[in-house]
Amino acid sequence: MNLDKPLAVTAGEPAGIGPELCNALADSAYAEDVVIIGDRSRLSRRLRVIDTPYPAPVIPGKPDPANARTLLDGLTTAVNGCLDGEFSGLVTLPVAKSVIADAGIRFTGHTELLAELTDTALPVMMLVAGELRVALASTHIPLSAVPGYISQERLRSVIRILDSELRSKFKISIPEIIVCGLNPHAGEGGLLGNEDRDIIAPVVDELSAQGLHLRGPLPADTAFTPAAGRKDAVLAMYHDQGLPVLKYAGFGHAVNVTLGLPIIRTSVDHGTAFDIAGSGKADTGSLFAAIELAARLVGK
Repeated sequence: MNLDKPLAVTAGEPAGIGPELCNALADSAYAEDVVIIGDRSRLSRRLRVIDTPYPAPVIPGKPDPANARTLLDGLTTAVNGCLDGEFSGLVTLPVAKSVIADAGIRFTGHTELLAELTDTALPVMMLVAGELRVALASTHIPLSAVPGYISQERLRSVIRILDSELRSKFKISIPEIIVCGLNPHAGEGGLLGNEDRDIIAPVVDELSAQGLHLRGPLPADTAFTPAAGRKDAVLAMYHDQGLPVLKYAGFGHAVNVTLGLPIIRTSVDHGTAFDIAGSGKADTGSLFAAIELAARLVGK
Protein backbone atom coordinates (compact mmCIF):
# COMPACT_ATOMS: atom_id res chain seq x y z
CA MET A 1 0.00 0.00 0.00
CA ASN A 2 2.99 2.27 0.63
CA LEU A 3 1.25 4.78 2.88
CA ASP A 4 3.17 7.86 3.96
CA LYS A 5 2.08 7.17 7.55
CA PRO A 6 0.90 3.83 8.93
CA LEU A 7 -2.61 2.88 9.92
CA ALA A 8 -3.21 2.25 13.62
CA VAL A 9 -4.89 -1.10 14.23
CA THR A 10 -6.37 -1.65 17.69
CA ALA A 11 -6.28 -5.34 18.59
CA GLY A 12 -9.65 -5.26 20.38
CA GLU A 13 -10.82 -7.50 23.19
CA PRO A 14 -7.72 -9.54 24.13
CA ALA A 15 -9.71 -12.70 24.91
CA GLY A 16 -11.39 -12.61 21.50
CA ILE A 17 -10.09 -13.21 18.00
CA GLY A 18 -8.55 -9.72 17.62
CA PRO A 19 -4.94 -10.67 18.54
CA GLU A 20 -5.11 -13.72 16.27
CA LEU A 21 -6.28 -11.58 13.35
CA CYS A 22 -3.52 -9.06 14.02
CA ASN A 23 -0.93 -11.83 13.94
CA ALA A 24 -2.14 -12.81 10.48
CA LEU A 25 -0.99 -9.38 9.30
CA ALA A 26 2.64 -10.36 9.91
CA ASP A 27 2.61 -12.57 6.79
CA SER A 28 0.44 -10.24 4.71
CA ALA A 29 1.07 -7.43 2.26
CA TYR A 30 -0.17 -4.99 4.91
CA ALA A 31 2.53 -5.59 7.52
CA GLU A 32 4.63 -2.55 6.61
CA ASP A 33 1.67 -0.18 6.68
CA VAL A 34 0.19 -0.91 10.12
CA VAL A 35 1.04 -0.37 13.77
CA ILE A 36 -0.78 -2.67 16.19
CA ILE A 37 -1.97 -1.27 19.52
CA GLY A 38 -2.31 -4.11 21.99
CA ASP A 39 -0.53 -6.43 24.40
CA ARG A 40 2.83 -7.33 22.84
CA SER A 41 2.91 -10.65 24.67
CA ARG A 42 -0.07 -11.75 22.54
CA LEU A 43 1.31 -10.44 19.24
CA SER A 44 3.86 -11.51 16.66
CA ARG A 45 7.36 -10.12 17.13
CA ARG A 46 7.40 -9.30 13.43
CA LEU A 47 4.74 -6.62 13.84
CA ARG A 48 5.23 -3.04 14.88
CA VAL A 49 3.42 -2.73 18.21
CA ILE A 50 2.54 -0.06 20.72
CA ASP A 51 2.47 -2.19 23.84
CA THR A 52 -0.55 -2.00 26.15
CA PRO A 53 0.05 -4.85 28.63
CA TYR A 54 -3.08 -6.07 30.39
CA PRO A 55 -3.20 -6.25 34.19
CA ALA A 56 -5.15 -9.52 34.31
CA PRO A 57 -4.12 -12.77 32.60
CA VAL A 58 -5.59 -13.14 29.10
CA ILE A 59 -7.32 -16.47 28.47
CA PRO A 60 -8.83 -16.92 24.99
CA GLY A 61 -12.60 -17.12 25.21
CA LYS A 62 -12.71 -15.92 28.82
CA PRO A 63 -12.76 -12.11 28.97
CA ASP A 64 -11.85 -10.33 32.18
CA PRO A 65 -13.43 -6.93 32.97
CA ALA A 66 -10.20 -6.00 34.77
CA ASN A 67 -8.66 -5.48 31.33
CA ALA A 68 -11.37 -3.13 30.04
CA ARG A 69 -9.75 0.15 31.07
CA THR A 70 -6.44 -0.75 29.42
CA LEU A 71 -8.33 -1.71 26.27
CA LEU A 72 -10.04 1.69 26.10
CA ASP A 73 -6.81 3.51 26.92
CA GLY A 74 -5.25 1.84 23.88
CA LEU A 75 -8.11 3.08 21.71
CA THR A 76 -7.55 6.59 23.06
CA THR A 77 -3.86 6.33 22.17
CA ALA A 78 -4.78 5.34 18.62
CA VAL A 79 -7.26 8.20 18.19
CA ASN A 80 -4.82 10.77 19.56
CA GLY A 81 -2.17 9.45 17.19
CA CYS A 82 -4.53 10.00 14.26
CA LEU A 83 -5.39 13.51 15.43
CA ASP A 84 -1.70 14.35 15.88
CA GLY A 85 -0.76 13.06 12.42
CA GLU A 86 1.23 10.07 13.67
CA PHE A 87 -1.16 7.66 11.93
CA SER A 88 -2.99 8.10 8.63
CA GLY A 89 -6.13 6.37 9.89
CA LEU A 90 -7.60 3.92 12.38
CA VAL A 91 -8.78 0.32 11.96
CA THR A 92 -10.51 -1.23 14.97
CA LEU A 93 -11.02 -4.85 15.91
CA PRO A 94 -14.06 -5.79 18.02
CA VAL A 95 -14.64 -5.26 21.70
CA ALA A 96 -17.33 -6.71 23.97
CA LYS A 97 -19.69 -4.05 25.30
CA SER A 98 -20.91 -6.30 28.09
CA VAL A 99 -17.39 -6.91 29.40
CA ILE A 100 -16.68 -3.17 29.48
CA ALA A 101 -20.01 -2.59 31.23
CA ASP A 102 -19.11 -5.25 33.81
CA ALA A 103 -16.05 -3.14 34.60
CA GLY A 104 -18.37 -0.29 35.57
CA ILE A 105 -17.50 1.78 32.49
CA ARG A 106 -20.25 3.43 30.48
CA PHE A 107 -19.76 2.32 26.88
CA THR A 108 -22.28 1.96 24.06
CA GLY A 109 -19.87 1.28 21.21
CA HIS A 110 -16.82 2.34 19.26
CA THR A 111 -18.81 4.89 17.25
CA GLU A 112 -19.98 6.82 20.25
CA LEU A 113 -16.59 6.73 22.01
CA LEU A 114 -14.78 7.93 18.89
CA ALA A 115 -17.19 10.84 18.68
CA GLU A 116 -16.42 11.74 22.28
CA LEU A 117 -12.66 11.50 21.79
CA THR A 118 -12.74 13.67 18.66
CA ASP A 119 -15.39 16.18 19.82
CA THR A 120 -17.69 15.08 17.01
CA ALA A 121 -21.31 16.12 17.58
CA LEU A 122 -22.89 13.52 15.32
CA PRO A 123 -21.01 10.49 13.99
CA VAL A 124 -22.73 8.43 11.30
CA MET A 125 -22.24 4.68 11.07
CA MET A 126 -22.02 3.19 7.58
CA LEU A 127 -21.20 -0.33 6.46
CA VAL A 128 -19.71 -1.07 3.06
CA ALA A 129 -19.71 -4.30 1.06
CA GLY A 130 -18.44 -3.72 -2.44
CA GLU A 131 -20.68 -1.09 -4.01
CA LEU A 132 -23.39 -1.49 -1.37
CA ARG A 133 -23.25 1.19 1.33
CA VAL A 134 -25.72 1.30 4.21
CA ALA A 135 -25.72 4.20 6.67
CA LEU A 136 -27.73 4.42 9.88
CA ALA A 137 -29.81 7.30 11.21
CA SER A 138 -29.54 5.76 14.70
CA THR A 139 -26.99 3.31 16.06
CA HIS A 140 -26.84 1.45 19.35
CA ILE A 141 -30.14 2.34 20.98
CA PRO A 142 -33.16 0.18 21.90
CA LEU A 143 -35.68 -0.28 19.12
CA SER A 144 -38.36 1.25 21.35
CA ALA A 145 -36.36 4.49 21.47
CA VAL A 146 -35.93 4.87 17.70
CA PRO A 147 -39.15 6.75 16.82
CA GLY A 148 -38.46 9.46 19.39
CA TYR A 149 -34.81 9.65 18.44
CA ILE A 150 -35.35 10.39 14.76
CA SER A 151 -36.26 14.06 14.70
CA GLN A 152 -36.23 16.25 11.63
CA GLU A 153 -33.16 18.05 12.93
CA ARG A 154 -31.19 14.86 13.50
CA LEU A 155 -32.27 13.33 10.20
CA ARG A 156 -31.33 16.51 8.34
CA SER A 157 -27.86 16.45 9.90
CA VAL A 158 -27.29 12.74 9.20
CA ILE A 159 -28.24 13.09 5.55
CA ARG A 160 -25.99 16.10 5.09
CA ILE A 161 -23.04 14.28 6.67
CA LEU A 162 -23.68 11.21 4.53
CA ASP A 163 -23.87 13.27 1.34
CA SER A 164 -20.77 15.30 2.26
CA GLU A 165 -18.65 12.26 3.14
CA LEU A 166 -19.65 10.37 -0.01
CA ARG A 167 -18.39 13.36 -1.95
CA SER A 168 -15.24 14.10 0.04
CA LYS A 169 -14.01 10.66 1.14
CA PHE A 170 -15.48 8.38 -1.52
CA LYS A 171 -15.15 10.93 -4.35
CA ILE A 172 -18.70 10.40 -5.62
CA SER A 173 -19.50 13.66 -7.38
CA ILE A 174 -23.30 13.42 -7.18
CA PRO A 175 -24.33 10.85 -4.55
CA GLU A 176 -27.66 9.14 -5.05
CA ILE A 177 -29.11 8.36 -1.61
CA ILE A 178 -32.21 6.31 -0.84
CA VAL A 179 -33.83 7.11 2.49
CA CYS A 180 -35.75 4.27 4.13
CA GLY A 181 -39.02 4.77 5.91
CA LEU A 182 -39.34 3.90 9.56
CA ASN A 183 -42.56 1.90 9.44
CA PRO A 184 -43.65 -1.00 7.22
CA HIS A 185 -44.60 0.27 3.76
CA ALA A 186 -43.13 3.66 4.81
CA GLY A 187 -46.20 4.22 6.96
CA GLU A 188 -48.73 3.66 4.16
CA GLY A 189 -49.92 7.25 4.24
CA GLY A 190 -50.27 7.29 8.03
CA LEU A 191 -52.13 3.99 8.33
CA LEU A 192 -49.05 2.27 9.80
CA GLY A 193 -47.51 5.24 11.57
CA ASN A 194 -47.07 8.97 11.05
CA GLU A 195 -43.28 9.31 11.28
CA ASP A 196 -42.66 8.70 7.57
CA ARG A 197 -45.21 11.29 6.47
CA ASP A 198 -44.59 13.90 9.16
CA ILE A 199 -40.84 13.65 9.85
CA ILE A 200 -38.91 11.83 7.12
CA ALA A 201 -40.71 12.99 3.97
CA PRO A 202 -40.48 16.73 4.74
CA VAL A 203 -36.72 16.47 5.33
CA VAL A 204 -36.22 14.54 2.08
CA ASP A 205 -38.24 17.18 0.21
CA GLU A 206 -36.37 20.06 1.86
CA LEU A 207 -32.89 18.71 1.15
CA SER A 208 -33.84 17.62 -2.36
CA ALA A 209 -34.90 21.19 -3.06
CA GLN A 210 -31.43 22.28 -1.91
CA GLY A 211 -29.77 20.07 -4.52
CA LEU A 212 -29.17 16.74 -2.76
CA HIS A 213 -30.15 13.66 -4.78
CA LEU A 214 -32.50 11.82 -2.45
CA ARG A 215 -35.37 9.36 -2.88
CA GLY A 216 -37.72 8.40 -0.09
CA PRO A 217 -38.98 7.54 2.30
CA LEU A 218 -39.07 4.14 0.63
CA PRO A 219 -40.13 0.94 2.35
CA ALA A 220 -37.01 -0.90 3.51
CA ASP A 221 -38.15 -4.06 1.75
CA THR A 222 -38.06 -2.11 -1.53
CA ALA A 223 -35.08 0.21 -0.99
CA PHE A 224 -32.46 -2.51 -1.46
CA THR A 225 -33.97 -4.07 -4.59
CA PRO A 226 -32.97 -3.27 -8.20
CA ALA A 227 -36.44 -1.78 -8.65
CA ALA A 228 -35.40 1.12 -6.39
CA GLY A 229 -32.91 2.23 -9.02
CA ARG A 230 -29.32 3.45 -8.79
CA LYS A 231 -28.05 4.18 -5.30
CA ASP A 232 -24.68 5.11 -3.87
CA ALA A 233 -25.97 4.61 -0.33
CA VAL A 234 -29.09 3.59 1.54
CA LEU A 235 -29.93 5.37 4.79
CA ALA A 236 -31.70 3.01 7.21
CA MET A 237 -33.52 4.39 10.22
CA TYR A 238 -32.16 1.86 12.72
CA HIS A 239 -29.43 -0.73 13.16
CA ASP A 240 -31.32 -3.93 12.35
CA GLN A 241 -33.27 -2.40 9.47
CA GLY A 242 -30.25 -2.00 7.24
CA LEU A 243 -27.43 -4.18 8.51
CA PRO A 244 -29.00 -7.64 7.99
CA VAL A 245 -29.21 -6.88 4.25
CA LEU A 246 -25.63 -5.60 4.15
CA LYS A 247 -24.23 -8.54 6.09
CA TYR A 248 -26.16 -11.06 4.00
CA ALA A 249 -24.68 -9.48 0.89
CA GLY A 250 -21.14 -9.18 2.16
CA PHE A 251 -20.50 -10.95 5.44
CA GLY A 252 -16.83 -11.74 5.82
CA HIS A 253 -15.66 -8.83 3.70
CA ALA A 254 -17.91 -5.99 4.84
CA VAL A 255 -16.41 -2.93 6.52
CA ASN A 256 -17.77 -0.50 9.10
CA VAL A 257 -16.88 3.16 8.40
CA THR A 258 -17.57 6.04 10.79
CA LEU A 259 -18.55 9.20 8.91
CA GLY A 260 -18.36 12.71 10.29
CA LEU A 261 -15.11 12.22 12.23
CA PRO A 262 -11.99 14.33 11.64
CA ILE A 263 -10.10 11.04 11.17
CA ILE A 264 -10.53 8.02 8.92
CA ARG A 265 -11.84 5.03 10.82
CA THR A 266 -12.85 1.62 9.55
CA SER A 267 -13.66 -1.59 11.39
CA VAL A 268 -14.52 -5.23 10.86
CA ASP A 269 -18.10 -6.41 10.47
CA HIS A 270 -17.99 -9.11 13.16
CA GLY A 271 -17.72 -9.48 16.91
CA THR A 272 -15.20 -10.91 19.34
CA ALA A 273 -16.07 -14.56 18.55
CA PHE A 274 -15.14 -15.87 21.99
CA ASP A 275 -16.27 -19.34 20.94
CA ILE A 276 -13.39 -19.72 18.46
CA ALA A 277 -10.78 -17.49 20.12
CA GLY A 278 -7.38 -19.16 20.14
CA SER A 279 -8.48 -21.93 17.78
CA GLY A 280 -6.86 -20.58 14.62
CA LYS A 281 -10.23 -20.46 12.83
CA ALA A 282 -10.67 -16.68 12.64
CA ASP A 283 -11.39 -15.35 9.14
CA THR A 284 -9.17 -12.44 8.11
CA GLY A 285 -11.44 -11.30 5.26
CA SER A 286 -13.14 -8.39 6.99
CA LEU A 287 -9.91 -7.12 8.60
CA PHE A 288 -8.09 -7.11 5.28
CA ALA A 289 -11.06 -5.36 3.65
CA ALA A 290 -11.11 -2.75 6.44
CA ILE A 291 -7.40 -2.04 5.98
CA GLU A 292 -7.76 -1.80 2.20
CA LEU A 293 -10.71 0.60 2.45
CA ALA A 294 -8.94 2.78 5.03
CA ALA A 295 -5.91 2.95 2.73
CA ARG A 296 -8.08 3.93 -0.24
CA LEU A 297 -9.78 6.65 1.77
CA VAL A 298 -6.38 7.94 2.88
CA GLY A 299 -5.27 7.97 -0.75
CA LYS A 300 -8.39 9.81 -1.86
